Amino acid sequence: MNPVYNPYSPGAGLRPPELAGRDALLESVRVALARIRGGRPEKCVIMVGLRGVGKTVLLDRMRDEAEAAGNFTLRIEAPEGRSLPAIIAPQLRQVLLRLSRDERAKDFAQRALAGLAGFAKSLKVKYQDIEVGFDVESEPGLADNGDLEHDLQALMEVTGVAAQNAQTAVVLFIDELQYVEEEQLAALVTALHRVAQRNLPVALIGAGLPQLRGKMGKAKSYAERLFNVPAIGPLDRVSAGQAIAKPAEDQGVDVDDAALDRIIDETQGYPFFLQEWGMQAWNCAAASPITLFDVERASACAIAALDESFFRVRFDRLTPSEKTYLRAMAALGPGPHRSGEIAEVLGREVTSLGPTRSQLIKKGMIWSPNHGDTAFTVPLFDEFMKRIMPGDDWLQ
Repeated sequence: MNPVYNPYSPGAGLRPPELAGRDALLESVRVALARIRGGRPEKCVIMVGLRGVGKTVLLDRMRDEAEAAGNFTLRIEAPEGRSLPAIIAPQLRQVLLRLSRDERAKDFAQRALAGLAGFAKSLKVKYQDIEVGFDVESEPGLADNGDLEHDLQALMEVTGVAAQNAQTAVVLFIDELQYVEEEQLAALVTALHRVAQRNLPVALIGAGLPQLRGKMGKAKSYAERLFNVPAIGPLDRVSAGQAIAKPAEDQGVDVDDAALDRIIDETQGYPFFLQEWGMQAWNCAAASPITLFDVERASACAIAALDESFFRVRFDRLTPSEKTYLRAMAALGPGPHRSGEIAEVLGREVTSLGPTRSQLIKKGMIWSPNHGDTAFTVPLFDEFMKRIMPGDDWLQ
């Protein structure tokens, strides 16, 4: 079939043609933001899940809907090695400039901009990656103490007052939250707690890997009472089938039931993999309907494509010892696995592997579902490790 009309879109954060199985979550966020904007108490939302479940896609969809409802939003991705003040300051400046054009909020937004100027200047010594210019003078004593927890709280408060007077809400959409340092995460939680106590319309909708849940609780013990933390997993069979069948149907193409079942089995319902298999099956099919034979041929192409992109980009960031650790995990299966079991495969003491395990968690490659357990954050990564490190040479 013509690849030009292929409806599937595998890619980092690319919106699929059919966002199946997430309606309840999207509705819960719409309700939460409407309540916060109206000055009613409501928990913020932090989504956690493995790679490839569609957290980034959901975050962008939620942001589009929040903007359409009249909210002011910041869209931030927290990369490794960048400070929270550095990634927030430029985006917040843009939001406050927009708020300053509203006559009801003009003076309050200008004061918030003055607070942001003081915030950036006072913290630049500690967080040298802050790069943002200002057209207003800082206000002495406003968010300029040089203490992130205190200053971020003051900054979010004056931002909330400006939003309140504009009868809107400021919503921070932050992806990859697990990369934010614990001290900085604690400051963010504290600031959100304070604006919630004052019923100010400032909210956070975030996303991160599963370890984020424990990291937030460690940063601030009351975080679990401040946020709803839904786990985003693979789609159920009905939703996974809809994600494949509906886009094809919209193009006048059918998918055989056997072909659909095989795609769901191969992908285990993970949205990113569904898009990859859907794209390859479409390209392998000569005409409608897409058959089981088409999917069987497509599977080899899908696996090769994932090996060269989705999996390989993560593998190439690893040190030799980290690769060996993950290969030992793969030898045990999909997981999760006990740390002792992994050490036994490697013929090492558990304590000697602690630094390697910690680095892999920091890099977002593994996480600990329970104390002493270790699991991949990337679905199907165990099979990839067996393909890229075959045999037993890695044990030497």
